[in-house]
Amino acid sequence: MTTLATTETRGMPGESASAGHAPAAPAICWMNGRLMPAAEASVSVFDHGLLYGDGVFEGIRFYQRRAFRLEAHLERLAQSARALALSLPWDRAALTQAVAETLAAAPMASGYLRLVVTRGEGALGIDPRSCRQPNLFIIADRLDALVEARGRGARLIIAATRRLGADGLDPRIKSLNYLNPILARLEANRAGADEAVMLNAAGRVTEGSADNLFIVQDGRLLTPPASDGALAGITRAVVLELAAALGIAAREQPLTPYDLYTADECFLTGTAAELVPVADVDGRLLGRCPGPLFTRLDRAFRALIDRECGGPP
Repeated sequence: MTTLATTETRGMPGESASAGHAPAAPAICWMNGRLMPAAEASVSVFDHGLLYGDGVFEGIRFYQRRAFRLEAHLERLAQSARALALSLPWDRAALTQAVAETLAAAPMASGYLRLVVTRGEGALGIDPRSCRQPNLFIIADRLDALVEARGRGARLIIAATRRLGADGLDPRIKSLNYLNPILARLEANRAGADEAVMLNAAGRVTEGSADNLFIVQDGRLLTPPASDGALAGITRAVVLELAAALGIAAREQPLTPYDLYTADECFLTGTAAELVPVADVDGRLLGRCPGPLFTRLDRAFRALIDRECGGPP
């Protein structure tokens, strides 16, 4: 196993050794076949991923050094790359091996992987033909989204920023261009909320800035369809899978802000966030937080992680 040495220590936001918290282990990075401290990894300033957001990525949770639903993530990565006409010089076996090497060297047993493929170094200008070789890097670190909200329930706002449609940049592509949801997250920050819900051009709910969304109405689990602008989330698919196993009626259905305001329950799902209950939307308190259906699904989700990865974080 590659030995990594670095003097850098980084904690979670708001944490420090002086505040009584042990410093977090330094992140590591697998980059084009080499393992190194993440602080030492770099790409060229001429990389089109940096210059133009030309690339794709996947965020992957790992527990007890096992990547959760890796095959689904790698399949989505391949589809995103194909949609961008980005040829991957690594096959599925090579990507799986790269992830395995990263997990073996990671300083934490459970955490978060960010797998990124950029178009690579090229000439100035957006023409991708000058980029000869993509770059691949995998960061192993901690990313615990909405930690505080998980205990008290997330506060959401409806963002004025609209989700780009499939006739612009299809949201099913996990590209490195995240300005659209970043603008929505800025709105949430200004409002003192935890997350922003994005609507499409027709005013229907798509998802949060970095997570999918579910509501419960009359015992039914509902989530916006991908055709309305929602990412086909891996955790979203897991929740639908668990609902079927638990006998919970669930389906994709177009939703509007009214449906969120009047929902019995609402919760967010995502690789980083996992499952997070929602307490209010635009200041409207929801019926239950966490609600009974969320509690059942969250318990089943934890049990699934235990079965597939050998234990929770």
